[in-house]
Amino acid sequence: MSDTRLHWIKKGYEFVSIHGFEKLKIEKLARIVEKPKSSFYYLFVDLENYTKQLLDFHFQQCCIVSQKESFCESIDPGLVEILTEHKIDLLFNKQLRINRHNSRFNEIINKTDEVVIIPFLSIWKKDLGLVMSESQWNGLFSLALENFYLQIHVEILTEIWLREYFSNLKSVILNIAGK
Repeated sequence: MSDTRLHWIKKGYEFVSIHGFEKLKIEKLARIVEKPKSSFYYLFVDLENYTKQLLDFHFQQCCIVSQKESFCESIDPGLVEILTEHKIDLLFNKQLRINRHNSRFNEIINKTDEVVIIPFLSIWKKDLGLVMSESQWNGLFSLALENFYLQIHVEILTEIWLREYFSNLKSVILNIAGK
């Protein structure tokens, strides 16, 4: 991918992460990138093709997060630091979830969840120290994941907030489990 194309992708990715897909317009994006609209059409043809490339970029970002998670030893500080570093990726994923009625978005959610769940669950199981079946873990993870994406937005998604979120989540789960 050329540097120019990647610049357009990264700026659009960040824009969508913060403002959502519905606000993504070629003219606005061209102003952000400081290039003429003709450059967009030359590189991406149309907004549909551009959005497909945003989704591909997101999947690549999720693979990077997953790889980092696989080397992680703990929720805090390990996972908290990774999630803080990848704040924009989390916010982009939230936008996909908001628009999951779009089959392409739902497909990429399922694809990225498959990539990030295994390393995350491994860390979470170790942190909680509970004995549960795989289906119980998957159900608990699914509920926690939806709760997480309901709460995050650009202004609160900080290292401090993540620490408090995971600490509170752990307390709630351990209380339910009678620990």
